[in-house]
Amino acid sequence: MPRRKAQTQSLEGADDFELDLAEGVEDDAERGLPDHIRFNITFFGADYPVETIVQRMLRNDFFIPDFQRSYVWSQKQASRFIESLLYGLPVPGVFLYREPDTGKHLIIDGQQRLKSLQYFHSGNFGERRFRLLDITLPWRGRTYDELSETERRLNDAVIHATIFRQEEPKGDDQSIYYVFERINTGGTRLSGQEIRTCIYHGPFVGLLRGLNKDGTWRGVYGPISRRMKDQELILRFFSFYFRKDEYARPMAKFLNTSMDKWRWINEDDAQTFHSLFAGTIEAAHLLLGDRPFRPERALNAAVFDSVMVGLATRLTKGPVISGTKPCGGLSCTFG
Repeated sequence: MPRRKAQTQSLEGADDFELDLAEGVEDDAERGLPDHIRFNITFFGADYPVETIVQRMLRNDFFIPDFQRSYVWSQKQASRFIESLLYGLPVPGVFLYREPDTGKHLIIDGQQRLKSLQYFHSGNFGERRFRLLDITLPWRGRTYDELSETERRLNDAVIHATIFRQEEPKGDDQSIYYVFERINTGGTRLSGQEIRTCIYHGPFVGLLRGLNKDGTWRGVYGPISRRMKDQELILRFFSFYFRKDEYARPMAKFLNTSMDKWRWINEDDAQTFHSLFAGTIEAAHLLLGDRPFRPERALNAAVFDSVMVGLATRLTKGPVISGTKPCGGLSCTFG
């Protein structure tokens, strides 16, 4: 039987200020120390045979949201992992979060290992055949289909999984954000928005991704952020515009609750959000020039928040005109 253990953890948000500066964004909110948040988390261990893992990956029961960093292991790295299982050696476990509504398991840590198993079984490694490379004989150069019946006992090899769920507080799954932030071992630490996009996958993530391609926004922000800081700023705009009275530190928690609230946004509301952002950023560009929100060299997140929310609020009161140029489809003037 799986072993279960309830445990309360005290978790803090991480300081992303240096990461933001590397992105050309100055965000003072990331400097603030978060309040201490306490959760009651139940977790238990489960041992899954390789064959079961592959089947559950194919059914999308163990899933990786499309946001997550792509598979980065080389074929040699994947081959050495498979070789360890063929030898019967122990391998690191994986970390899963069981979604309460769907029963599916979000892969928090272990993407590279589990995808390697899936690829080896399928026989394909990208556009190439998955042949085991740079390992010892007799398996070198073999595909899965070329293993003997005895060697296919690989399917009975066991991967240990730690599965967790949040018990308290109810109706607030903040713990998954902090667990993901600390457990994920993909090398470079994930940014806050990268984690949110994974945890709160759904239509709202698609909306942010689409808005991030807006031509005016790209001209204002610059090249697409590799760490999703540009998408986080769009989220901040919506959060302060619609939920400013609910704001409380830390910023990460405020943005997490926004993502959770709008995760399954319907088409009508999505269109409202789309028009609001597109119109406001176009107005900001026309009224303030090519480099708004930049009192100095870096884009200042606090200036962005205040100007965008103030401008969006003003635009709801009537047409706005700057010279003869229409503003954000709303026509622009301050009067």
